[in-house]
Amino acid sequence: MSQPRRVLWGLAILIAIISIGVIGYISIEGWSFLDALFMTIITITTVGYGEIHPLSPGGRIFSIFLIIGGVGGAIYSLTGFIEYIVEGHIGTIFGRQRMKVEIARLHDHFIICGYGRVGEVIADTFKEEGIPFVVIDNRPDCIVRLEQSGYLYLEGDATSDETLSKAMIGHARGLVAAVGSDADNTYITLSARGLGRDLFIAARASDEESERKLNRAGADRTISPYRVGALRMAQLALRPAVVDFIDTVTSRSGLDLQIENIAISSKSSLGGNSLADIRSRTKATILAISKNNGELLANLSGKEVVEAHDRLITIGTNEQLKELEIICQGESNE
Repeated sequence: MSQPRRVLWGLAILIAIISIGVIGYISIEGWSFLDALFMTIITITTVGYGEIHPLSPGGRIFSIFLIIGGVGGAIYSLTGFIEYIVEGHIGTIFGRQRMKVEIARLHDHFIICGYGRVGEVIADTFKEEGIPFVVIDNRPDCIVRLEQSGYLYLEGDATSDETLSKAMIGHARGLVAAVGSDADNTYITLSARGLGRDLFIAARASDEESERKLNRAGADRTISPYRVGALRMAQLALRPAVVDFIDTVTSRSGLDLQIENIAISSKSSLGGNSLADIRSRTKATILAISKNNGELLANLSGKEVVEAHDRLITIGTNEQLKELEIICQGESNE
């Protein structure tokens, strides 16, 4: 039986016991309503007060049965109510307070706006990758699913600057606007860009016109789930082995081989070096270079010069990628 139903049943039983006690004392002893109610309460709660009036033999027999049935019913009712308060309301308060503390500690995390079908997949992927994130949504059914999943979340309007600030946007690594409305995604992007000039923002769009508006609003990347889904189906039909390989190397599961993009820090000694020099220092394979100005260099010859804030698109084992990341961050791997 659920806790709310148990509380209701307990309340009904308690009212029934009190009613029986009051009616019994009035009928048997001829007492007033107040005397009968007082005697009933002190009897079923076993507080130890004396009889307010001497009881007749019939009244004593009635009191015996009232104690046997009433005390058990009262205990059942009170324990059910206390459990509901402690495990339900108070537990929820402490749980949300603990969640606020955890959110306040977030750093280099992602903010997911919207926990619909798209947002849920994004959250599950981040969890598998071990990426810290917090979800913002204000729909009751989504809040229930978030609580069941155990994800950090904020119940509120993602277009609000106040809500985004509570999600620690100033310390965030990026934001994903994944609500179902293009207008809301545009407002979210505008608010997020105003609060974080260097924040990476990816936004969901339903058509090309919305993509243009989101780009003007400040989104770094815009994605149409319908278009991406259609392109993926086409690639699966034409090149299934290629798609399977890409899925394997872009996920944490499967073979010990992954594709990663690693940014070159301004502290790194790699800045200003040729790609051939960098290749001599790592066992990971460098597939392409994403320049800081947005240009993508592929089919590399080795003569290309890498600068700070460029990104290396690499493939290798976990160990190889970690070693290269240490070099790109400006730390020694020796």
